[in-house]
Amino acid sequence: MASEFDLIARYFTRSAPAGLLGVGDDCALFPVPPGEQVATSTDLLLEGRHFFPDVDPKALGHKALAVNLSDLAAMGARPIGCVLGLALPRLDEPWLAAFADGFHALAAAHGCPLIGGDTTRSAHDLAISVTVFGAVPAGAALRRDGARADDDIWVSGELGAADVAYRLLDGQYPADAARLAATRGALEWPEPQVALGLALRGIAHAAIDISDGLLQDLGHILTASRVGAVLREDRMPVAAALVGMPADQARRAVLGGGDVYQLCFTGKSNPQKNNVAYTSKKRAEINTMVAL
Repeated sequence: MASEFDLIARYFTRSAPAGLLGVGDDCALFPVPPGEQVATSTDLLLEGRHFFPDVDPKALGHKALAVNLSDLAAMGARPIGCVLGLALPRLDEPWLAAFADGFHALAAAHGCPLIGGDTTRSAHDLAISVTVFGAVPAGAALRRDGARADDDIWVSGELGAADVAYRLLDGQYPADAARLAATRGALEWPEPQVALGLALRGIAHAAIDISDGLLQDLGHILTASRVGAVLREDRMPVAAALVGMPADQARRAVLGGGDVYQLCFTGKSNPQKNNVAYTSKKRAEINTMVAL
């Protein structure tokens, strides 16, 4: 039977970029450029609570990292590296290979190499812990407490699909193969908005990623910033796959559905009115958003 060290070497060791000391020592080492701060976040995913036992392992590897990269995006931080903890109820090498493929593919896409971690045997279910590290110029991080009373509220993409997929898979809604096929990707393959988060530095006044639902996560911004908000239901970016659903189910999915991993942020509708300098690339990013 393969040892812990065999598993790490086979599935989770990659060459570290220059300047980093990655998997294989007691600690990982990474540099932070002068004048920048480290941003870090940890998420724990538990089988049966955060994902279904029969999920595609490649998708699970992708999502395990994606939810953490989304936290960096919400702070406007550039990924540096990550560490991974796995508690495995059994040794399933094809499963591990697929999980590692999904994890490493997203890590490579965002310049966030796996630089350490741990594996152990679980008595029951699978547990996954990922910690990410990012860098952001001192004083430039996007935070939750900067929203202003005259700001617009923006969301970076469609809402509701992940919630519907979860409820279909969980048996809360009657079986609907077509709707599940149209929504499942949003639940299992979320795309963290890292590039947008970087582009929003100096433009957004406050930001958060939507992991627990628009109303709850926007509420964190409002509480931290001590302001209120008015949302226009007719401007909500409803996922196309929700068309034809009962109105109460669609509304719950859009306003309360989690696992979205889009960014919600506040700012001026035209940053130039606030004398904020921004590039044409940043302007293009902003123009793809939906103001609520």
